[in-house]
Amino acid sequence: MSETSLFRATIFAAALFAVSIGIGVFVVARDPGVGAQAATLFNEQVVDQLLSDSPPVLAGKLFLNNLATCLLLFLGGASLGVVTMLILSVNGLLIGALTELVRQQQGMLFIAAALVPHGIFEIPAFLIAGGLGLLLGGELITEWHGTGDAAAEALPLARLFLRVVVPLLAVAAVVEAFITPAILSMIA
Repeated sequence: MSETSLFRATIFAAALFAVSIGIGVFVVARDPGVGAQAATLFNEQVVDQLLSDSPPVLAGKLFLNNLATCLLLFLGGASLGVVTMLILSVNGLLIGALTELVRQQQGMLFIAAALVPHGIFEIPAFLIAGGLGLLLGGELITEWHGTGDAAAEALPLARLFLRVVVPLLAVAAVVEAFITPAILSMIA
């Protein structure tokens, strides 16, 4: 794996994620009811389980939730990248839909305050994990064609996941649990 291949795979993951966000925004802009349904699902499946705890416990839960997602992004490469692309797309659609719904109700300042503090760490971790998953899928395809060794190539990808993605997720969780709520309380 070269830095160039990781960069390209991460850019592809970012493009897929961005297009999915755009689709989510577009759908909710045309029909806010879709956003309301997505918000209900998100609240039931994520928010209700996370936000009832103290900040330290919340940080731990956020970290584990995001780690699980990023592990699925990375290990989804074992499906030749199909699962990785599916997770990127679904998360993008959901984030786009929720962002547009919140924009309609609270405005862009609220969205920026809610996403930027921890998002500057979490989103790169998510996209790098997606890029690593796509590279893993590519290595499996190369081995399938008889010109590579996916198991040998998976080790440096896993090491990079541990050295880069995990620390970014840890910082994002702490910021999201301790700093983001303080910022939101100042503008709400």
